[in-house]
Amino acid sequence: MPVNGSRHIRIARPSRDLAAAERFWVEGLGLSVVYRKDEGGPGEHALLMVGWPDASWHLELVHGAPVDSRPTEEDLLVIYVDGEVPDDLVARLEAHGGKRVLSPNPYWNEWGVTVEDPDGYRLVLCTRAWSNS
Repeated sequence: MPVNGSRHIRIARPSRDLAAAERFWVEGLGLSVVYRKDEGGPGEHALLMVGWPDASWHLELVHGAPVDSRPTEEDLLVIYVDGEVPDDLVARLEAHGGKRVLSPNPYWNEWGVTVEDPDGYRLVLCTRAWSNS
């Protein structure tokens, strides 16, 4: 199989609290649980995979990994909304553990809304559209 734009992408991150992460990403943003695995035997980790069923990517959140979450202000997951970011969506994200923050990059403050998830990673809802073609 060739490696190209039709391949699925997994974005993996450690999480301190999968229940809090699930509230934010599923109940707040509206992603679906794609897969869940509770901790098993020694050396195994609990994980939660979330995404939209029709998307070519998903977010994998791992708990119990040897690495703890260490996000920076530039660890961004950007979703191009191609229009105004609905106020009720931002309110829902905040009600489910998110925290609206300003970005150190003025571009994201002008063209979007940045919300920190319970692990400190940043989701940017950008009002612009994007295409690689």
